[in-house]
Amino acid sequence: MSLPETATSMSGAFDSIPIIDIGHASTHEERVASAQQIRDACMNVGFFYITNHGIPEETIDDALSAMKAYFSLPVETKMELYHRQGGHFRGYGPLLDSNIDPANRGDLYESFVIGWEERLRREDDDKKADNNSTTAENPWPSEPAGFREAFINYYQAAFDVGKFLHHLFALALDLPESYFDDKLKRSATMRGLHYPPQTGPEDDRIVGIGAHAE
Repeated sequence: MSLPETATSMSGAFDSIPIIDIGHASTHEERVASAQQIRDACMNVGFFYITNHGIPEETIDDALSAMKAYFSLPVETKMELYHRQGGHFRGYGPLLDSNIDPANRGDLYESFVIGWEERLRREDDDKKADNNSTTAENPWPSEPAGFREAFINYYQAAFDVGKFLHHLFALALDLPESYFDDKLKRSATMRGLHYPPQTGPEDDRIVGIGAHAE
């Protein structure tokens, strides 16, 4: 059945979000089977979870520890890398800096945004200060120690998962498995986020982040 035919036959009714194991996709046949699960999940539900993504727990834990240490620094220190200063929206974003929903007073989170970067810096790296936002240089704080390494390690591990998922997306769309490869090079940014606990009087106009679509 073609994709359009499949779409018109969907009822849209579901009672749970599918969990798809992507850890058993070493052969083309296994990847096609996983892609079919993704197609069904996207067309019937719109969301899905993945398991066995392959990112080591140590990599996740190191990134979380680095974020916790960074966001614990004084605001004045973090604002030295304010993301609006460089023109490429890399670096630190303070509380209430964004407001997704105009009806609210602001989004109650702080962030640190980076893009693609090699683990080891190279003299011939093509990142320049005047490049576009997908290849701009990342600003890095001098503290906490190990922040860059922990963030880059997690970014690249997650980026690899994203590339693999796009192979499955392509198969789910009846496209060549490598269809998206040339469209993903250094294209993703990642935000480390901190949502502080909300204390004091309740105010419905201050939420972690306003309602939005991805």
